[in-house]
Amino acid sequence: MRIFVAGATGAVGRKLVPLLVATGHSVIASTRSAAKAGLLEELGAESVVADGLDAGSMRAAVKAARPDVVIHEMTDLAAATDLRHFDRAFARTNELRTRGTDILLAAAREAGAKRFIAQSFCGWTFSRDGGAIKTEADQLDPNPPQELRRTLEAIQYLERAVLASTRPEGIVLRYGFFYGPDTGTLSPQMREQLRRRRVPVIGNGGGYWSFIHTEDAASATVAAIERGRAGEIYNIVDDRPALVRDWLPALAELLGAKPPLHVPAWLGRLLAGEHMTAMMTEVRGASNAKAKRELAWLPAHPSWRDGFADAASSSAGQRSAA
Repeated sequence: MRIFVAGATGAVGRKLVPLLVATGHSVIASTRSAAKAGLLEELGAESVVADGLDAGSMRAAVKAARPDVVIHEMTDLAAATDLRHFDRAFARTNELRTRGTDILLAAAREAGAKRFIAQSFCGWTFSRDGGAIKTEADQLDPNPPQELRRTLEAIQYLERAVLASTRPEGIVLRYGFFYGPDTGTLSPQMREQLRRRRVPVIGNGGGYWSFIHTEDAASATVAAIERGRAGEIYNIVDDRPALVRDWLPALAELLGAKPPLHVPAWLGRLLAGEHMTAMMTEVRGASNAKAKRELAWLPAHPSWRDGFADAASSSAGQRSAA
């Protein structure tokens, strides 16, 4: 098939493009940075420069591509570093999830695409009541901390728009917290913060986080192209939701850092905010049972513990080679 990947130089896109090419698809991949177009060509795609918030350039790019499938991977996560002011840090990503989704979906419809697959998120979005592990049928947080509200509203907007589409048919993939070599939870910024002991365990560390290696996110996306059901949501996470009090010290040890500090919840609210305290103490994990069952997909990194070690080893090897 002809597949258009919007946001192809992001964490998932860089893994997804070569996987699609290896599977035999013709890939047209977009980036808003002309400097990154060469990378997409090296990965085997036809590159196009288009801004996801510029309706004219995106419409022209998608129309010229004549895709069977459009994949929405547009975010600006690299810019989201000031998590104390969460919604402000995710402002552009939220715009890509709202106005950007409308632009891309309209372009896909005009170009005659049959399927539209969009990146969503399930790391902290579920209701903090009830069981520790949530499925796609469970409610999202009806009353999130103030600092997360605009971001959750943008996620919900994307999901409503995509699931309501029948031409092209829409599918939503809710990825967990990303990690990979020098990516996401193992990014250079996170490594440095852990080494400086600036990421404490807040309160009881009882929040459940669901992780996904970027390679597994990409393989699940390919599976959704082939086997996903129209109008459905799939949680794309590993098999082992992890308590903060377990994964954070384990990651610090893996990186050779001192154990993270522990601070009481009241101090965490003062220093990091109510939203970060909720992430450390209250958020729920996600089940991948539906994705495994319906997409015939299995993560190559079923446990964050082994996955972290593999990604950290790959990062060290890449730095040594450089």
